[in-house]
Parts: sequence; structure tokens; C-alpha cells
Amino acid sequence: MKFLFAAVPGDGHFNPLTGLAMHLKDAGHDVRWYAGPTYIPKVERLGIPAYPYKRASEVTGDNIGELFPERVNLHGPALIRFDGKNMMVANIGNYFEDIAEINRSFPFDILVCDAAFYAMKPVKEKLGKRVYAIGVAPSLETSKDVPPNFVGMKPAKTALGKLLHRGMRFMMERTVLDDVKRFFNSILKDLAVAPVQGSLFDVSYRSPDVVFQSGVPGFAYPRRERNPRMIFVGALQPYKTSIARPFPYPEKLERYERVIVISQGTVDNKDQNKLIVPALEALKDSGALLVVTTAHYQTAELRQRYPQDNIVIEDFVDFDFILGRADLFVCNGGYGSVLLSLSKGVPLVTAGIREGKNDINAHIDYFNVGIDLRTENPKPEAIRRAAERVLSEPQWKANAARLRDEFSRYQPYEVIDAYLANEAAYRQNGPLPAQALNAAM
Repeated sequence: MKFLFAAVPGDGHFNPLTGLAMHLKDAGHDVRWYAGPTYIPKVERLGIPAYPYKRASEVTGDNIGELFPERVNLHGPALIRFDGKNMMVANIGNYFEDIAEINRSFPFDILVCDAAFYAMKPVKEKLGKRVYAIGVAPSLETSKDVPPNFVGMKPAKTALGKLLHRGMRFMMERTVLDDVKRFFNSILKDLAVAPVQGSLFDVSYRSPDVVFQSGVPGFAYPRRERNPRMIFVGALQPYKTSIARPFPYPEKLERYERVIVISQGTVDNKDQNKLIVPALEALKDSGALLVVTTAHYQTAELRQRYPQDNIVIEDFVDFDFILGRADLFVCNGGYGSVLLSLSKGVPLVTAGIREGKNDINAHIDYFNVGIDLRTENPKPEAIRRAAERVLSEPQWKANAARLRDEFSRYQPYEVIDAYLANEAAYRQNGPLPAQALNAAM
């Protein structure tokens, strides 16, 4: 089969798709990728042919401040509205025109994209392509059983709480997203594609043929209604381009009774005073081995500032390895690293709000697999208290271990391969294979 991959320009959208792309490539499929200038070199390093943006512009976490300096002063609903228009919708027409041009020379069978790539709708309806969406964050599909998106709330347990959430969802749709949806529909009209009638959030889950959702049901808010297009696949992880470098201090892993991993992610890591520094201040005297990853930012400076024997500061460590030996993960709540931590049975302390991290961290709190500090700038004392609780109270580790066992029952590529095996039969007969596959999980 011929696959075209595409993702919203952002590491959290792009990276989780790389493992699947390489799996399909190694299986003999013709895999190519449509990407912006930041990601073209990464695609080429995978040995996958890349198609560059022609009409579309690339908006990333690194250049958005330069492109839109006014964004720094936006918060809450205003920020959601701004990002919805400028990061998710504005490029849709250009994405579609680029992909339509690619299709003329590479008539692909299936578009594989992250769930935030809203150009999936015209690609499916105008070009008649099959679309596989990849859920790289908790599901944003609307439901009366879950809180509004991007507010960092947990499902309501009382009638009053449910009424509050209903009102918030109404306000989100009417005052925050209505303008974004009108903009989206104006682009669809220009493309002669049917407008969106319901919530904009639902496009990602009802437009594609299937949604391969990274994660497991045990880490998803309960919903009475079930989307037959959605298949949980376990923890989708980025492709490892080479054999991971061994941990440089294996003797310390043996010498220290506890291991705490600290990371501020790969995007929002320029200001290390947000999380890395307060976490080091909080835990440097804990007696645990602290393993800090910097994503190649100010590593030498941090090593000079924190020369203690129990502190290891590296540009990068093999997370699959180190989380397999960790007792606690302190991070800002990136979805991929959270899933990897839970797949290893490691509880968390998290501090992050922007870019949807408040919703991810609310899941951590709801399922009692860690403590959400509900801030972008935690104080050292708050981190220390949370870490002491998670390390001393057994329920956190027990709940994380329960999810580890659930993750172990999922092999992402086997689930996706099973769906692909039914693809030809679906084209002839239907119904959607996702229904049968989900029922069997």
C-alpha cells in the first residue's frame, strides 16, 4: 500500500508517528511524508522520501513567538481561540492544495496523520482517500461524561458538577470555538467540502476512517458512548534511529536505593527555572539518584551548578531504559513520556498547564498515578512534598503498576497490522473493522 504521513508541526505530533512510519516501511509498504522545513531533515534521516510544504507555512513552538508576538500575553479562552485559528485551522487550505498536488505524482492509498491535522477532512472527502488518524494526546472528542477540553478538570461526580461542566462546554463552543469553526467552515466552503455542524473537537474522531489512540482504556476518562472508529493501541513511541547510548553511570544505579528521573521535555525547556531547577533544589538532598535530561540545553551549566554525586545531568538518556529502573518521574506532562512512564509502572509528579498539559496532568490526578501540582512554575517545597508522598504512600505505585499491566497487553503495531489486514475486505464488504477489533481487546 501507499501511505502519506503528515502531522501538525510539533515534536509531540510528529515524533509518535515515526515508529509507525518505519514499521510500515520495513513491512514493504511505500511510505512518504509531507512535512515542513523543520521536520524534512528528520524524515530524510529515517530514509523516508519527504515532500516539503509549498503553499503551507510552518508554525512551531519555536517560531510562534516570532510570528505572533501578541500570543505571549494570551491566556485561557483567548489563547485557545488564538491557537485554534493560527495553529490548527489557518493552514488547512494550503495543506490540502499541497497534498492534492502530491497525489498527482504519488497517488497514495491512505493518509496517516496526527489527530490535530484537520486537513484530513478535505483529503478524505475531496480526494476520496482513506484516513488513519493517530491520537497523540487524550481524546478531545466531546461527551457529556467528560469535562471541557483544555481546562485541566476531572470528570464531575455530582449533579452540580456535571451541570457546571455542561455550561462550560456550551460557553467553550459558543464563545471560544465559534469564531474558529466559522473560519474553518469558510475554508471548507472554498474547497467545496461540507461544513462542520457539531463541535470542532469532534472532527478528528468522526472524520477519519479509524483513530489509533495512543494509550489504554484504563488511562482514559470513562464515557457511556463509544466511538466505533477508535482503537486503543497502547503506548506509541518514536522510532529509535540508532542503538541507544548506554547509561554512563551504571554503578550509581546499583549504589542508590531510589532513582528519580527529571525532565522538562523537548519543547518548553529553554527556561529551566520552571521545573528542572526547582526539582533539583527540592530533591538534591533526598538521598536518591537524580537523573536529569536537558534535551541539549544548558547541560554544562547545570552540571557546574549541581556537582553532587547523586545528580546525573545528560543531554539525553534512553527513557525506555531509565524509566524501567526509576521510582518516580518528575515532568511537565508531555503525553508520550507520561505513557512511557506508566507503561513501566512509574508514578509521577507533574507541573504543566500550557499546550494541553493541564488535561494530561488532570488524568494523572484522576487515576491516582501521581500528583498534579497544577502550575507551570512549582516551588521546590511543593515538589519535595509531592515526591515524598508518592514515594512513601503505596497506592501511587500500585495504581501505576496496574496500568503497567494493562499496557503490557497492547502491542501497538500488531493492533494496527490487524486493522490493515482487514483493509481490503473492508473496501469490498464493510463494516468498519474497528468495531470488531475493539470488541476483542
